[in-house]
Amino acid sequence: MALAILMLSCNYEGSRPKLAEKSDTKSKKPLNIILLIGDGMGLSQLSSSFYFKVGHPNFARFKTIGLINVTSANLKITDSAAGATSFASGIKTYNGAIGVDMNKEPIENIVELLSKENYQTGLIATSSITHATPAAFYAHVASRDWEEQIAEQMSSSPIDFFAGGGLKFFQNRQDGKNMLKLLENKGFDIHTDSLVQKIDKSKRHGFILGEEDMPKMIEGRGDFLMKSTQIALSYFEDNNSPFFLMVEGSQIDWAGHDNEADYLITELLDFDQMLGSVLDYAEKEGNTLVVVTADHETGGFTLSGKITGQNSKGEHEHDYNVIVPTFSTTGHSAALIPVLAFGPQSSQFSGFYQNSDIYNKIRIALDK
Repeated sequence: MALAILMLSCNYEGSRPKLAEKSDTKSKKPLNIILLIGDGMGLSQLSSSFYFKVGHPNFARFKTIGLINVTSANLKITDSAAGATSFASGIKTYNGAIGVDMNKEPIENIVELLSKENYQTGLIATSSITHATPAAFYAHVASRDWEEQIAEQMSSSPIDFFAGGGLKFFQNRQDGKNMLKLLENKGFDIHTDSLVQKIDKSKRHGFILGEEDMPKMIEGRGDFLMKSTQIALSYFEDNNSPFFLMVEGSQIDWAGHDNEADYLITELLDFDQMLGSVLDYAEKEGNTLVVVTADHETGGFTLSGKITGQNSKGEHEHDYNVIVPTFSTTGHSAALIPVLAFGPQSSQFSGFYQNSDIYNKIRIALDK
């Protein structure tokens, strides 16, 4: 077993693999791509929606399901930076890397690739917009911790729409630069007070609504994730161009690190609510591929039966009708991660494969 694990972890290099041969040729290719990432969302996190949501979870609407291995290039357990870079750029790289390979050289991401083809692009997160996962879709830095540098790279990126926290990285910076002014000079309308439903569709838009991160759901964030996603979809639809949108439920991960079940489940259910809105859009339009996955699992989260006592042998007895969420770590785990897909070319995403193949499969689906 140890030899098999060693071989698995050493078989990846920090270079982009060749695109696989196309399949599912009878299906039409999608016009739009929506990639939804539940940071830290393993199968047990996803499963909690079936037990703690009032009503039917939107996860149950998918027919195409796959599993990905999320090792990074040099470690068996990835972090969000390496995981998101794999999704965005199709490579395995080192933990902490944002849009760079093992040699710390920038590598083109899916946003940059599609922008050359006149796609509009957007990013939404409940973290700062400079945090590891969203950053991997527009920035190229050697360390995820360089958030001021990441914020500066937003102004030179092709992103058309973004929403999240992180105001402190754009103003009152250590280098004295006012990145909000620079973004406005680059054609952005910057909103720092609240979500605005009616926006000028001829401009680029950035919503930076938290000093660092957005509040937790249990602290009153409300429906930011769903509303910002709906605003983005309306913005792209009215501009009548194909689009790529990445939406991250960032704080599922943080709840796992904190081993706080209520925090985790409320974040997961918020993600599921946003997911329902996206699926409604995709079903209505018929031209949009929706892919749902996670960068890794956090917390070793599981759904256990309640321990009610011990039998005469000293073994635990359980009430299997009462679910008690439990954790085994405050870090990440090596669990395989589910992938759910809906829409044109969704069958590309079934089976077992690597996290870096998410990028490859999106390109295959778009015939790029």
